[in-house]
Amino acid sequence: MKKNSIKNTRINGEVQNVLAELIRGQIKDPRISPWTSVVSVEVAPDLKSCKVWISVLGDEEARKSTLEGLRSAEGFLKNQLARIVNLRNTPQISFVMDQSIEYGVNMARRIDEVIAQDDANARGRKESEEGPEADPDEEKED
Repeated sequence: MKKNSIKNTRINGEVQNVLAELIRGQIKDPRISPWTSVVSVEVAPDLKSCKVWISVLGDEEARKSTLEGLRSAEGFLKNQLARIVNLRNTPQISFVMDQSIEYGVNMARRIDEVIAQDDANARGRKESEEGPEADPDEEKED
């Protein structure tokens, strides 16, 4: 099976959905943050291994503890994955921290700050160019 085949893409999507539901609903480990998202899944073409990219909203301590909790639950997740998804081989799961969502939120916030600062600068320039208001009744001398 090729890496980017339709079959592999469907398997990746199904494994992602199942793991997201299992992490959200069945794991009772208090180390795992409730703000954990399964961003992407890549199952190897031979179905022996699976990389799961997760994103955790919170500080560095929440990320570390969530990753630790998920790594301790790998056996349970593999067992449940084998029960729910009928694959020839059940892949060995490895978790990878993905910070793309946090990066995107941070960049959006910075862009908003720059736009607000640019608007303030434009208003300041406009006011300085207009200067004191001239009396419209007063005639200009040529």
